[in-house]
Amino acid sequence: MKVSIGKKAEHSRRYAWIAEHRGGPLSLSDRQQLIRWARECIEHVLFLTEGQADSRILDALNTAKTWEASGVSTGTCMKASLAAHAAARLSSNEIHKNISRGAGQAVATAHMADHSLGGAFYALKAIKIANGNVLAEKQWQEEKLSALPVRLQTLIRDTWQEKKLDQRI
Repeated sequence: MKVSIGKKAEHSRRYAWIAEHRGGPLSLSDRQQLIRWARECIEHVLFLTEGQADSRILDALNTAKTWEASGVSTGTCMKASLAAHAAARLSSNEIHKNISRGAGQAVATAHMADHSLGGAFYALKAIKIANGNVLAEKQWQEEKLSALPVRLQTLIRDTWQEKKLDQRI
């Protein structure tokens, strides 16, 4: 007996993060809002690269922005994500590594919405490494998050706590 994608999705522990077209609850609009939040979190800390951001970071962020407007495919986003992660692996600068990882996670939100947490998480890590004000950055992220529907805010906050991300910054 063949099980439909929807039935498989319902049994996933990540069900709340699965797109509607894969049998989950997240609409395209939900995913567009999540990718925007993740992208904005990384863009907000780009100043830490002092104008020396790897072009793959910028490409990932631009690709995410284009995907928000339905301008590129998820496959294009996945390629941009891999490129940003490659930039992280090749960098010797810990701040740049975290910003690259965050950009990679942000654009990967097109593929799997829970990657949106990575944009915020790696932005906070970059701020911490730079001896910046992590609390102020977290408050800025929360302000941006408050523009999303309450159910998405709750999903992000609950998953953040479940993964104990504050303890890993």
